[in-house]
Amino acid sequence: MSKRDNTSENEQTPLFYSIEDARTVLDSLSAHIAIVNEDGVILDTNRAWRNFAVKSGIPVDYTSIGDNYLEICDASTGEDGENARAVAAGIRDVIAGRTDEFLLDYPCHSTDGPHWYYARVLRMSGEGPVRLVVSHEEITALKLTEEALRESEARLTAQKVEVEEANIALKVLLKQREGDKSDLEQKVITNVKEMVLPYVEKLKRVNLKAKDKRVVEIIESHLQDIISPMMQKLANANIILTPQEIQVASLVKDGKSSK
Repeated sequence: MSKRDNTSENEQTPLFYSIEDARTVLDSLSAHIAIVNEDGVILDTNRAWRNFAVKSGIPVDYTSIGDNYLEICDASTGEDGENARAVAAGIRDVIAGRTDEFLLDYPCHSTDGPHWYYARVLRMSGEGPVRLVVSHEEITALKLTEEALRESEARLTAQKVEVEEANIALKVLLKQREGDKSDLEQKVITNVKEMVLPYVEKLKRVNLKAKDKRVVEIIESHLQDIISPMMQKLANANIILTPQEIQVASLVKDGKSSK
């Protein structure tokens, strides 16, 4: 059996990070990061911060270390001035301990298109002098997606309103159509019972040949078949009168005497 060493399988070898390792980690982050002291002086920055500065027109060999970030923000003017002063106020609140964290998303558009950033200020933990981590993370893709979603929701809302209005108009048209259909059916029934069936009744009282009488009966039956479904839907009193009653009512309407 081989001799086991003194290191337990459950023991873990401690890991040590050098300053170079910490610098590598800081420079690997996409956020623009600066470390500032309690006076707002920049003590260190990461690669993303420096690259953004160069992109903004600062010479490549210029380092912002030693600059007072609070004074830079306070002196900002133009469209970005208000947001810069808001960041400065947030930094002061964190330094004074009035808040543990400051957050702000703000626009920072340039000639190459619209841009939005998410500013975050945190107080570094541990003992010693006050140190703050100030970071600016670009969130342009997120903002553009949110804007596209808002536009899509606005279009859907407009389409919903249009559909609702179309439904209302359709309901009005259907109601009007039902009314027109009811009026037409009532007119057909009235015309058949007032203008046709009374003469059919007269024909039935005439001495006709059996063949002719059969034809009259067929005509009456077909007329009843035509108006019967309509009569089931209409409850108007003058519609359910017999042909003879309708004829009498018409004569009364015309001012004829009882005789």
